[in-house]
Amino acid sequence: MRIEITDVFLRDGLQDEPVIVSTGDKLKIAAAILDAGILRIEVASFVNPSRVPQMGDAVEVIAALPDSPGIRYTALALNGKGISRAVAAGATEIQVVTSASQAHSNANAGAKIENALASLGADVAKHPNTGFFAGISTAFTCPFEGAINPVQLLGIVRAFKDMGIRDIGLADTLGTTAPQVLMDSVKYVQDAEPDLTYYLHLHNAHGQALQTVEMAIEAGITRFDAALGGYGGCPFAPGAAGNLATGELASFVHGLGHDTGINKQALTEATALAQQVIAGSPAITTPTQLID
Repeated sequence: MRIEITDVFLRDGLQDEPVIVSTGDKLKIAAAILDAGILRIEVASFVNPSRVPQMGDAVEVIAALPDSPGIRYTALALNGKGISRAVAAGATEIQVVTSASQAHSNANAGAKIENALASLGADVAKHPNTGFFAGISTAFTCPFEGAINPVQLLGIVRAFKDMGIRDIGLADTLGTTAPQVLMDSVKYVQDAEPDLTYYLHLHNAHGQALQTVEMAIEAGITRFDAALGGYGGCPFAPGAAGNLATGELASFVHGLGHDTGINKQALTEATALAQQVIAGSPAITTPTQLID
């Protein structure tokens, strides 16, 4: 089976690092990721650059990326302003995000879930020629509210479906949800809305993300997010661990007998480059906040 891995280092990996990586270095890392055989990369978020200076060059990054057949670049936006900026910059695949918990939505986006969804729906409708997909943060466990009821999660999935979005990511933002509990929620949503496409964004606080991956593949999920070196997290989810590492995920999937198209040695080199770039980048002290 072919498993697609989206590397999210350039966005999710860097947004939680207290450094500013130059546009040139970001482009070198993007090229290294592509050389490793990863054809889908999350490259930027269009959020307020004064609050997330790590993403302050999103426009420049999008403009400079090589346009090659089969390569897909994605960007993230939390609201209409971000969507408009992303579209104007030339982004063609935009992830719109909300939280599954009210408390995390307030902390991360500064809005209640229902208000955020209503606003996103109106803004998505303004751009019918743009490819949108959805991400749901704290889909299973919230640092403030605890376990998320699958019924609540399904309601958010259906809100995105009503916007015309059929590609939906479910994030274990803390990385603490037990694999069976997580997959029970996934199965509940899959059974209720079987015609949608789902992918998982897993953090790895308890070292159980790979067990979840194996169970998810058995449930028919074939796309996963990961980040070079396991970098990343969520500034507004206390205790959120880093992302599942791309190299660890690829090796595990290969061990299960599946294909990813990823070259292990080239991926190791890309990871080393990312580590070197972060170590050599200037530090910042500005507190990160994702709202725009």
